[in-house]
Amino acid sequence: MKKIKTSKRAFLPGHGDGHCLSLFFLFFFFPSVSIAATTTTAPPLYKDPNAPVESRVSDLLSRMSLSEKIGQMVQIDRSLASPDVLRDLAIGSVLNGGDSAPAPDSTPAMWADMIDGFQKAALSTRLGIPIFYGIDAVHGHNNVFGATVFPHNIGLGATGDVNLITRIGKATALEIRATGIPYTFAPCIAVCRDPRWGRCYESYSEDTNIVRRMAKIILGLQGAPPLNHTEGYPFVAGGGRRVMACAKHYTGDGGTKGGVNEYNTVANYTELVKVHIQPYRDALAMGVSTVMASYSSWNGAKMHTNPFLLTRVLKEEMSFQGFVISDWEGVDRVTSPPGSNYKDSLKAAINAGIDMVMIPFKYQRFITDLTDLVTTGQVPVSRIDDAVRRILRVKFIAGLFEQPMANRSLLGLVGQKRHRELAREAVRKSLVLLKNGKDKQMMLPLDKKAPRILVAGTHAHNIGYQCGGWTVTWQGSSGNITIGTTILEGIKNAVSKQTQVIFEEKPDKQFLDKNKDFSYAIVVVGELPYAETSGDSKDLTLALDGGETIKTVCAEIKCLVIIVSGRPVVIEPYMDVIEALVAAWLPGSEAGKGIADVIFGDYDFQGRLPRTWFRRVDQLPMNFGDPHYNPLYPLGFGLEMKLSSHTRARISSSSSSSSSSESFCHQLDLPSLINGLVDSGECVY
Repeated sequence: MKKIKTSKRAFLPGHGDGHCLSLFFLFFFFPSVSIAATTTTAPPLYKDPNAPVESRVSDLLSRMSLSEKIGQMVQIDRSLASPDVLRDLAIGSVLNGGDSAPAPDSTPAMWADMIDGFQKAALSTRLGIPIFYGIDAVHGHNNVFGATVFPHNIGLGATGDVNLITRIGKATALEIRATGIPYTFAPCIAVCRDPRWGRCYESYSEDTNIVRRMAKIILGLQGAPPLNHTEGYPFVAGGGRRVMACAKHYTGDGGTKGGVNEYNTVANYTELVKVHIQPYRDALAMGVSTVMASYSSWNGAKMHTNPFLLTRVLKEEMSFQGFVISDWEGVDRVTSPPGSNYKDSLKAAINAGIDMVMIPFKYQRFITDLTDLVTTGQVPVSRIDDAVRRILRVKFIAGLFEQPMANRSLLGLVGQKRHRELAREAVRKSLVLLKNGKDKQMMLPLDKKAPRILVAGTHAHNIGYQCGGWTVTWQGSSGNITIGTTILEGIKNAVSKQTQVIFEEKPDKQFLDKNKDFSYAIVVVGELPYAETSGDSKDLTLALDGGETIKTVCAEIKCLVIIVSGRPVVIEPYMDVIEALVAAWLPGSEAGKGIADVIFGDYDFQGRLPRTWFRRVDQLPMNFGDPHYNPLYPLGFGLEMKLSSHTRARISSSSSSSSSSESFCHQLDLPSLINGLVDSGECVY
């Protein structure tokens, strides 16, 4: 065999020869190694934070399998979110129900630890797509023990203060993000047209334009988009201090017949738009990230399966480019009994325009059924791609790929003094003075130096009652459920050191006969905490014999009655014995300080009724502009301690008005929303 003479130079590194030799030995001894493995691979486009969002979305979507796409459409409860489930099924989102927390009285750090654990599992998947965790932070970060609890929406509606509600949104976002959560199921922009509805306190008003005005909380939660922002395109400010918001419940949830939760709203399309859809137009102009579908029906058609309203109106005509999420087990509740024909309900819901499903437990059934629906052509792949594109778009916009973990430097902001002072301000501004004295003799402001004061009523010394539902737990509860100041404590802190404050929850005639020397009494009564269907009421009466307490005390002592409730309640039978009357709504954790600030005269009353105070339940539903309008106190009513009545006319603004199309508030655009120009408009307050 002829030997081949070689030059030693051929084996010396130079002009690339050494590299070629290395490749020769590599492929000779390791033939399975590809050339790609020997070169530096550029990171995929979707991981480039400087690339355009839509390019990142398209790149990531192109790399996903059907199972990964369906996984992104899944939202499961935290109790099932094991690392294996999150990783193996590429789950898109996790949430907690109102009664689901890491542990009783969990600290903010415990919440952050839990959510970071979920995120680590999600990031370990093939594509490393982060989850977003969602929570019902509907009046502050209310699920977390020790967080600031703001007044519920009905109280904020009474303030009419856009600047205030924007600041509340910003403070709430900070407390949410401190625990590692980037998404809140808020705000509720329902227009409650019947106070018998158990979610009426989640509504800012019966008046569409007040709801539209207060929807500016979105600017606080998400941040304000630039003035050239595309309407309908989601927006979340960078920096990791804002959250994704959710406008809910689309649509007509506040207009159901008889105020029955999850029931049927009967209205023609023009009326539906005028009363219930208008706030969503404003939400989209502000860049709201998500919209939640309503459990309710419109003229008998379930909202979760309504392609006309979800796709044609919301996504096409209103150009919404965020994602639509179902409500809790919303697909199950399409049928009665729930889940009885789940696969067909799922097919109808996804095809109608639901993008993410709040399952939250039976995720395997969802994945199996939706996979089969797609592979058999009953749900087009294009519909899946559209849903996932929307979900990914929001994840990129929210910065989750760059900042998936909790920012521990924010932990100290949860329940901080500055936020509690903001909540105190909100309480002050939400109080509505309905009556002040008899025969032109004002009772308020109260004398701080009175020798002896009686404080009575079941709601005077109860944090749980003054916060209402959706506080620590779903339904809320009684007692010292979180950190705050009770109304009794606020009174004691406000009066002089020489004043004796006597608290008797339910004083009887015998007690009053033995104690004749009270300067005045403060009676605090109201509703028990509730949420959703459990709050539906046909009688709207005061709980725990509150009416009897009023009659017993006020018949003997000059009294101020403070009503703690999520809506107007029956009060007319007691008006003759009441000297002064204040609607405090559900004022939250700082009720004691905020109420004391006003009733003792450090601040005047500013609140105006955000909804009509009826006389009798047989008048309901009764809203401003109705032909049979004969209220105890009309929409917009509110006194000041100077006795000047402020029944500020809203005829031009009311959603019931025939001239509402001429109202400035019906012509909102993004610059006016952001700059607050509607504050000077003629329509509200």
